[in-house]
Formats: sequence, C-alpha cells, structure tokens
Amino acid sequence: MNRGQAGAGRACLLTGATGFLGSHILAGLLKQGERVVVVGRPAGRESLAARIRRLLRWFAIEHLEEQLESHEADFLKPGLGLGADEYERLRRLGLPIIHCASDTRFAERDRGTVLAANVGSLAEILDFARRSRARRFYFLSSAYAAGIDNSECPEAPVRSLHFNNVYEESKALAESRVLAACAQEGIPCTIVRPAIVYGDARTGRSLKFNALYHPVRSLLQLRDIYIGDIRKNNGKKSAEWGIHLDAAGVLHMPLRIVIPNEGKINLIPVDYFTAAFLAILERPGGETFFHITSRRPAGMAQLAAFSGRFLGLAGIEVVVGAARADEMKNPPEELFDLFIRAYRPYIADQRVFARENTDRATGGSLPPDFSYEIFQKCMAFAVAADWGKKLF
Repeated sequence: MNRGQAGAGRACLLTGATGFLGSHILAGLLKQGERVVVVGRPAGRESLAARIRRLLRWFAIEHLEEQLESHEADFLKPGLGLGADEYERLRRLGLPIIHCASDTRFAERDRGTVLAANVGSLAEILDFARRSRARRFYFLSSAYAAGIDNSECPEAPVRSLHFNNVYEESKALAESRVLAACAQEGIPCTIVRPAIVYGDARTGRSLKFNALYHPVRSLLQLRDIYIGDIRKNNGKKSAEWGIHLDAAGVLHMPLRIVIPNEGKINLIPVDYFTAAFLAILERPGGETFFHITSRRPAGMAQLAAFSGRFLGLAGIEVVVGAARADEMKNPPEELFDLFIRAYRPYIADQRVFARENTDRATGGSLPPDFSYEIFQKCMAFAVAADWGKKLF
C-alpha cells in the first residue's frame, strides 16, 4: 500500500473506526506500526477521542495510542464539518483513504437515513479525496451489494437492479459513485466486499452481536419464556403446544423454520476479515474488487443444530419449501419468524461469490470452516457480554 506520511512511519486516513469492522482495521493497522488519522463523529456526550480510547483498551493496545490522531467530523456537512485550518492540514497530507463509515440497518422504514449515510455522505469524502490527491481510495462495501438478479457474483461492478433491502441497495449505489468519482479524478480505487462477519474464531470475542447472533439470541429468549412458564405456572400454556422440559433440563419446543431452498449462510470470522483486508492493502494495484467470503458456507440446518446443542433445545426443524397458507404456526414459530424477519433473506441465500482476486492477495488463505467449537466460543462470549451490554 503506497501510503503518505503523517509524522513518522506509513499512514492512512480511516473513517468508521468506531464500527465493528472499522475498529478491527484500526487495531490491525496500529499493530503493524501504521500511523492512522481517524475521522469520525462523537456519540452523544462521548467524544470521538474517548470512543477510540475505549476501543484501544478493549483491544489491549492502549500503548499504541501515540500512533493515531482523531478529528471529529460530519460527512453530511461541507468540508466534512471540519474547521478550515484542520481541513487544509489533513488535505495537505495526501493520505490514502479507507472509508468504512456506514449505516448497516436493513429496515425499509430507515431508507432515508441509510441512503443519506451510505450514499449521500460520499460527496464530501470523495471531494476531500480529490482535493488531497489521495494516493488511493479504499471503500468497504458488502458482498451482498451484488443484489439478487444473479446467483453467480463476480469480483466486478454490480449489475443487479434488485436487492433484498435498502442496505444492499445503498452499498451498490455507493460503489457506483465511488468508482465514477475516482475514475474521473484518476484516483486508484479498491472496493472490498465482506460477507457476514461474526466474532473472532480463536477467542469468540466480538464488539457487535447482530446477523449470526440475532437468531440465536431470539431462540434463547423463546427458551427462557417457556422455561419460565413451566417453572412458574406449571407449564399449562406450554403443554398446549407440546412444549416441555425433560429430566436432563432440555426444553422440547417444536419449532419449524421454513426456508424456500437449500441455500447457504456465508460467514467469516472477524480475525480472518482483518487479515485479508490488511493483505489487500498491501497489493500494489491492479484488481479493484475483492470478495472476503467463504468457499464453504454453512447451511441453516447446521446452524439450527448448533443452536439447539448450545441452548439445550430440542424440536427445532428446518423445513425446505414454501409453507402452506392454511398451515398454522405455533406461538414459538410466530415469534421466531417475527424476530428474524430482517435476516430471513440470508438464511437460505443461493448467491455464490467469486474470490480469485482475494485468493491472490491472501496467498490462498481461507477462513476456517464454521464448526460447533467456533460457534460455541462466539455464543458463550455473547451471553457473557449480555449481547453487548457488558462489553466495556
């Protein structure tokens, strides 16, 4: 990666450093001895510097704080919301830019906010790249920007016109704007597209608990509801639906998860994502698109079995095919469907992501297969952290 200088050592400008993936990129860069200029926003009364300091403690790299500087910004404001002198100083550095800042919400009710954050805000950071003559612009996108028009997804510009949700759509639109702006200004551009990222495969640690974690947490909530009914109310309501607790403490809860086809869930651990991303940064040029994905994605039946084993649940069944309109769902099925509605397109996904460019960048390194051992470590950490409430 051809980086400029911000003091001693190689350097880059990073946005989204307080997000899940951005924070791991920040930690990885600092561990490599990089100097990082973080541009981002405060959160309520907590300054950006305080947010970064908290993350450094979590990563146990407080001693590397001297390698970074932070600047509070607003990507929707002219000049990134920076003071004129501050903007000019950063512009003169001419650093390569890693743009990770993003709104990851899926719901259609959030369409305006998501499009503003992921697409509208690009104007100012791309203008900054132009004015600073950035050595390269790295954009963190998503493998799911590919949309749903084709199951084969190459490492190439998005051609799809249809998407599962506004997040996918926003990332596709953002890629198009980044490519056009960089081509016009002659700025080399790299677009990195990860699949669904979960915690560290070695330790289970994570800073975020959505995506993979959400269905498991939903099952845990259902389990606790019915165990509570059995222990406090003699299980009268539970018994009506064949729900009971056996002598070994296993809750038998009939729950059919209906999926339309035998699709897969493309999962990668955050430690693999970080290593692959850093390897891509070291590429001298050439390829533009990189898929950080799994060649052997997990299936829903596998994840259901892992969840049942971890939570002490029996009765979870994955049913392939369309549900009959006249087929009644039991209460656990109704609630589970409600809980996972936003994630339903990803539990039977048939998209296959090419990753030849990533293979070259990483020397063919692949993510570990998603085993029960990895699943157990990640979910045990999530439960111990109370799904993020006890992280800091």
